[in-house]
Amino acid sequence: MSKQLIVEYMPFKPVNSLTESNGAAYGIPGGVIVQGVLQRAGAKNQNGRVYPKHILERECQRYQQEYIDQHRALGELDHPESSVVNLNNVSHNVLKIWWSGNDLNGIVQILDTPSGKILKELFRAGITLGISSRGMGSVKELRNEGTVEVQEDFELICWDFVSNPSTHGAFMRPSHMNESINNSVNNKYNKVNNIITSILCDDGKCRIV
Repeated sequence: MSKQLIVEYMPFKPVNSLTESNGAAYGIPGGVIVQGVLQRAGAKNQNGRVYPKHILERECQRYQQEYIDQHRALGELDHPESSVVNLNNVSHNVLKIWWSGNDLNGIVQILDTPSGKILKELFRAGITLGISSRGMGSVKELRNEGTVEVQEDFELICWDFVSNPSTHGAFMRPSHMNESINNSVNNKYNKVNNIITSILCDDGKCRIV
């Protein structure tokens, strides 16, 4: 079986509030830190895919040693169809991961990059986001209709923040950064364009269109 790019979406619900001060506990004064469930093992997601726990455990151990311990566990905003992390779009760095039953939990630092600033402001606007793993590997169809299982050759690449998760339970909903949220749903989503424009554009001139 040939390897393919495998993505796993999950709504990301932060355990702690998103604040500018909680980074001090991790040696990052003024940094923004969020915590929540990154991935779930053994459960069928909305794409019909199942990740065996022993495979995720193996890959998380490797990811810890090769990326987290070396302070380079970077991820992007939105999901590029690539097996390489694009530094131009990096928004966050994973600081810590651990298992709680079948749930893989994580602590994530939001970086002060252009994409990180967009991510932070989306949280402030009350936008619900998800977390998504990216990896390479093959899958095998099971007897259960519509179910495929990730195989032993799976290799974890990173976790990205996304808008459309497919696994239940990984949305992030910060509580202390909602001071300026308008109760109108339409107004809340209209703010997204203003947020992105204000970050990407200087003096009324946008670097990208």
